[in-house]
Amino acid sequence: MQKNRIEIAGYLADKPGPARYLPSGTKVVNARVAETYRYRDHNNEVQEQTNWHNLVFYDRLADFAEACEKGDNIYVEGRLQSRKFTPQDGSARTVHEIIVRSCHIVGRVQAGQRDQAEPATPPAAAAPQEDQADGWSVA
Repeated sequence: MQKNRIEIAGYLADKPGPARYLPSGTKVVNARVAETYRYRDHNNEVQEQTNWHNLVFYDRLADFAEACEKGDNIYVEGRLQSRKFTPQDGSARTVHEIIVRSCHIVGRVQAGQRDQAEPATPPAAAAPQEDQADGWSVA
């Protein structure tokens, strides 16, 4: 059995977008989300680790992403995708992206309150999807 499923909750680094369109007409919006956790090291000092994730929203989820703002705490479910490309400088690169299947805003954080915000448990109902099987959209 193989499974490719990832769940991330974090804060948007910037306003998602701008939207672009594939040759097929499919709308695409990209965003970055930061997921930070704190822990105490062996000297009992608080350390902080931030992981940055690239998100890709398609179709109706792209519309949702465009409505989000920088700093929004979002919860996304999707699949991890790695793709290789070669930019103009000629160096081969690999990018890891989360292809978003469902998402919702956990809570909006006001300026200055981010340090006090605690991650919230996502509500049971995500954004409405088409036919679903096991919580995932059926294409």
